[in-house]
Amino acid sequence: MSNVHRLQRVQQLNISLEEAWNFFSSPQNLQQITPAYMKFTIKSTNKSNTMYPGQLIEYTVRPLFGIPLYWMTEITHVKDKVYFIDEQRFGPYSFWHHQHHFKENERGVEMTDLLHYKVPLHFLGRIVNRLIVHKQVNQIFDYRYKKIAEMFG
Repeated sequence: MSNVHRLQRVQQLNISLEEAWNFFSSPQNLQQITPAYMKFTIKSTNKSNTMYPGQLIEYTVRPLFGIPLYWMTEITHVKDKVYFIDEQRFGPYSFWHHQHHFKENERGVEMTDLLHYKVPLHFLGRIVNRLIVHKQVNQIFDYRYKKIAEMFG
């Protein structure tokens, strides 16, 4: 049994590829699609609106019991208007690899999120994932899906 978990979401956006890319590739917009209870706050001093490989983004989140957690991701790959990948460098997971894909179609843009993550602490981590983390990650992506649908149809 693999300890790396996978989540995939596909969503149709009724906007242009340019609009989709401009919104989702800007770290400043992540707070808009994150549940308020997480109190997502960007801490990076480099708040560039243009994403680039090697970019480090620091933030805090409060996923459980209001306890703040430090999180740093690196944008490791960017192919303009096609995909970008963020990977956790420091934070609550022992592995976090999040792909964001954009594909233009006759109705606008098909956006695909593909996440692979691993909870630390081996056997205990598997239990925590089963009881808490898996459900919470799904709830966060459910929230994003709903919020994005409201914003972009």
